[in-house]
Amino acid sequence: MSQRNAPPATAEELRAAILEQYESLSKRLKQIARYVLDEPSAVALETVAVLAERTGVQPSAIVRFAKHFGFDGASQMQRLFVDGLLGSAQQGYGERVREFSRAVDNKAVGDPGQVLSEFVEGNSLALQNLGKMIGRDELARAVKLLVQAETVFIAGFRRSFPVAAYLAYSLHQADKRTVLVDGIGGMAVQQAHALSPRDLLVTVSYHPYAEESVQLVHAAVERGCRVLAISDSLVSPVAKPATQVLQVREAEIRKFRSLSASMCLAQALVISYAFATGGAAPAKKGRKK
Repeated sequence: MSQRNAPPATAEELRAAILEQYESLSKRLKQIARYVLDEPSAVALETVAVLAERTGVQPSAIVRFAKHFGFDGASQMQRLFVDGLLGSAQQGYGERVREFSRAVDNKAVGDPGQVLSEFVEGNSLALQNLGKMIGRDELARAVKLLVQAETVFIAGFRRSFPVAAYLAYSLHQADKRTVLVDGIGGMAVQQAHALSPRDLLVTVSYHPYAEESVQLVHAAVERGCRVLAISDSLVSPVAKPATQVLQVREAEIRKFRSLSASMCLAQALVISYAFATGGAAPAKKGRKK
């Protein structure tokens, strides 16, 4: 009989093990892994049947996932996440979002004021969650990457483009050498041909992940360039190869996904960079006449 490795002792240890082994997992186990990483409170509170439904697998796959990481069964794995919730009355972000979405979807679209209220509430949830998902140390490491880079290349395509454009504009205003990779004419990789180990690629990409972003990240890694990824999952194709990942969970209201949390994060990065380098915040720089 083969001896099974000892299971992780904490939720953080399990998270690290999942990230380390993710690429070697089967398709079904990858689906579960992503959910475990993105929805830890749901993993703690829901039954195996509910977890299976939400991840699109059979309940036996949840048990198989737990055993893969050394647990006797799913309940032993879930206890790691329960420990982190003991003594806390706070409901997980994912569950609050689901409740909000159910309430919105059950209403007919009314006047524009109602629509505005729905977007305000949904984005407020996402912004509150952002402050809990990204710790001080993570943000400090990301700012350090910006400070150390000789040139910052920034890429974001389709839905992610506004965030990338804002970052490029604001960092330029903060006197950082910045290149916006806009991919005009399908030339995204060619626009970033000057990437070197002294530079940093910042890529913003969310599911279903623009192919241009994925190609850029791999090209940057091949050239020894560091990568800061802003994405919705720690195991997305732009996050896995990255030097640093900042995870953002945006609001989705009536099937429209927002960018409020991403813009807030971009502002925090730029202002933190400006103060870290002793420069004035971009908003306080005088306009040329």
